[in-house]
Amino acid sequence: MKAILEKKGFICDMDGVIYHGNQILDGVKEFVTWMLDNDKKFVFLTNSPERTPHELSMKLERMGLKVSPEHFYTSALATAEFLSDQMENSTAYVIGEAALSKALYDKKIYMNDVNPDYVVIGETRTYNFEKIEKAIELVNKGAKLIGANPDTVGVTEKGIMPATGSLIAPIEIATGKKAYFVGKPNPLMLRHGLRVLDCHSADIAFIGDRMDTDIIAGIESNIDTVLVLTGVTKKSDIDLFPYRPKYVLDSVGDIINYKK
Repeated sequence: MKAILEKKGFICDMDGVIYHGNQILDGVKEFVTWMLDNDKKFVFLTNSPERTPHELSMKLERMGLKVSPEHFYTSALATAEFLSDQMENSTAYVIGEAALSKALYDKKIYMNDVNPDYVVIGETRTYNFEKIEKAIELVNKGAKLIGANPDTVGVTEKGIMPATGSLIAPIEIATGKKAYFVGKPNPLMLRHGLRVLDCHSADIAFIGDRMDTDIIAGIESNIDTVLVLTGVTKKSDIDLFPYRPKYVLDSVGDIINYKK
């Protein structure tokens, strides 16, 4: 635990680490306050593409945490940055929330439901059969299939809910085309986090709740990993994987409790 406390910075997942849905988790306020009081560098990464950094900042503020928007990086931003690097002034058909469309638009990737370069999928509550049909049609015509993240489920205050990996599966099955997923465990997001923090990987700890996205992404990015058991992973699940986190905590609050 002392090694964690001495880190210069932290990259933190959000869902299952900081909150479930609209409910903040125990010990989080104390942990964030400790990072701010001790001048720790930090960035919150989320595989969810549903909100902008400003909206995430406002969400935490409603929960009693004041964290400025520059501390957030989402899979929507990562997807837009990736596609912009791949092809300038490309177009996309999007199944997702407004934050995903805005991130793409800000990178000059414009909406197109006739002959787009990409079909981009993210979490959404407006998923329907008509949109699936359109996505299948466009992928069969040659559009590249992109997922904002590979998560099949997410944790909310209501329990387990389907995420992008589940929403994109019917399109993959119907077209026979596999999606490219930008979010974790793809190391693109963690590399961005390191650039933002301007720290060497040895000086950072990555805190997440999922073995299949968070922990593997940290390991492949050569960052010390901290698994917290407040999300989808139970302690008994760890042995199901061929790799292990460096540290396992019940919650981020354990860091502050150790300090006390």
